[in-house]
Amino acid sequence: MSNSYGEKFKITIFGQSHADAIGVVIEGIPAGITLDMLLISKMMARRATGNAPFATARKEDDLPEIVSGVVDGVTCGAPLCAIIRNKDTRSGDYDALRSVPRPSHADFAAYCKYGGKNDVRGGGSFSGRMTAPLAFAGAVAMQLLREKGVTIGAHIAQIGTVVDDPFDPVNVDAATLNALKGKRFCTLNDNTGAEMQAAIAAAKQDGDSLGGVIECAALGVPVGTGDPMFGGIENEIARCVFAIPAVKGIEFGSGFAGSSLRGSENNDPFCLKGDVIRTETNNHGGSLGGLASGMPVVFRAAFKPTPSIAKPQRSVDLLTKKPVTLEISGRHDPCVVPRAVPCIEAACAIALVNLI
Repeated sequence: MSNSYGEKFKITIFGQSHADAIGVVIEGIPAGITLDMLLISKMMARRATGNAPFATARKEDDLPEIVSGVVDGVTCGAPLCAIIRNKDTRSGDYDALRSVPRPSHADFAAYCKYGGKNDVRGGGSFSGRMTAPLAFAGAVAMQLLREKGVTIGAHIAQIGTVVDDPFDPVNVDAATLNALKGKRFCTLNDNTGAEMQAAIAAAKQDGDSLGGVIECAALGVPVGTGDPMFGGIENEIARCVFAIPAVKGIEFGSGFAGSSLRGSENNDPFCLKGDVIRTETNNHGGSLGGLASGMPVVFRAAFKPTPSIAKPQRSVDLLTKKPVTLEISGRHDPCVVPRAVPCIEAACAIALVNLI
């Protein structure tokens, strides 16, 4: 099923943006785990809309209701199921879109695949709203990883043309990653963060939107985690990351920039740190042959600009087969990147806990 991921830690996400509820079923959680509800609530709050000027006006409290798998706050070995109610929906905003696909949305392809029966309200099952249960599952995964000594964190690396300081790929530490989780706007450089917010506000004022890049790091991943070929650590993380709507690219380590270097420039010499073997640099991004190398796992995910914009756009009426000019109403993020930071962390955590 396309809504499911994992074998040892398996998640199945269900619902639609304007359905009564969305949710997730998680299989593979050991019995006897006391769920860290503070960790979960903080993760959910970071993804939620809040009152930020760069977020949609739709307000959802995103409080997960755990309906199975837990007794007195402790996992019992049964599948863990949590639902999140959709309360602030305005489905009427989408009535005109039932036969007119929005540019750069899933509307047209879904119309063809499902014979016009697809749920267009808020994007249905293709909506960014579906990252709420992903964030819940990621928070559970992060708790399990924390017990294994693994720390995950991310920051906004770029919005439009404004670029934040990058992680130090060799020496990024857990304190840095954890500090980012407490920031309202997750950049390493606060001045850069202010520039990014100004750029988002300007795009919103113009009835437009911006995309960007999120950089994520995972520390403490045991050497050898992953498998060759289809089960590589990069493969699994990428599969989870691409479940997040608007993600259009991913790179690990030196990524695309590394392809312009010579091998002598891009190779990472091995060295000793005390009695531990590490590498002097980390252009490989913590993965060699699909296996964790012991260095920080570092990757970047690129997000397209939000396709729902206030400017008039050209489309085609699928019933009349005539060109139309589409003006999208409703409530949308002028940039999804700030709210996607915990989603990237969640995707990384889900992939790693399944591998580890």
